[in-house]
Amino acid sequence: MSDTSSPDPVSTSIDEGVLVVRLDDGKVNVVSHRVIELLHAALDDAAASASSVAIIGREGKLSAGFDLTEMTAGIERTQALVGAGGRLLMRIYGHPQPVVLGVTGHALAAGALLTLACDTRIGGDGPAKIGLNETAIGMGLPHYAVELAQARITPAHLVRAAVQAEIYDAPGAVEAGYLDRVVPAADVASATIAEARRLGELPGRAYGHTKLALHQALIDRVVPRIDEDMRRMTAPTTSP
Repeated sequence: MSDTSSPDPVSTSIDEGVLVVRLDDGKVNVVSHRVIELLHAALDDAAASASSVAIIGREGKLSAGFDLTEMTAGIERTQALVGAGGRLLMRIYGHPQPVVLGVTGHALAAGALLTLACDTRIGGDGPAKIGLNETAIGMGLPHYAVELAQARITPAHLVRAAVQAEIYDAPGAVEAGYLDRVVPAADVASATIAEARRLGELPGRAYGHTKLALHQALIDRVVPRIDEDMRRMTAPTTSP
């Protein structure tokens, strides 16, 4: 029997026009079907009652990636979770409001993909491992991950990051394109909310229009292919 008393791994609040989304499962912030469901709900709430979104990890960790209990439970469950994750990432990438990410520590695999999908990414100066480690665990990147990598990772780091599974610390992640800037670790949450509030003060219709003008072509290429891409993918062969 599952423990239904466990708190949800995603919580939300409104802070002066910013929908603040906190990821905290008490462990390594895996991306599960429940997390995906709650993040979709948070974007719905933001559209209805906020001007911008701030997503913030727990201390020392943004996310270690997709839930391994699903990823190691057979190819169909792997495909279902990775496909659902892709649809969420594409929704974040196309969300018309500013989406600012507080990278509070490690961000691997799906955690690193979240950095590529958000508008602005603020990391802390503490210990962090940030990167796409899929090749290292025997898993090819899905098409949506390749497209996000090409769009956000700097050309000099693209092969190293996407193909060769290079993992970066926070300053290296800025150079590679996973992060936009680094602040003291204790200030990540406040800096993320402040930046989301600043961006939320820009005219919302203009922000959304121009963001979608930049991102829509990638979304249109990726989303129709997710199901087909999942049928071709394989599960990881080793643990991270």
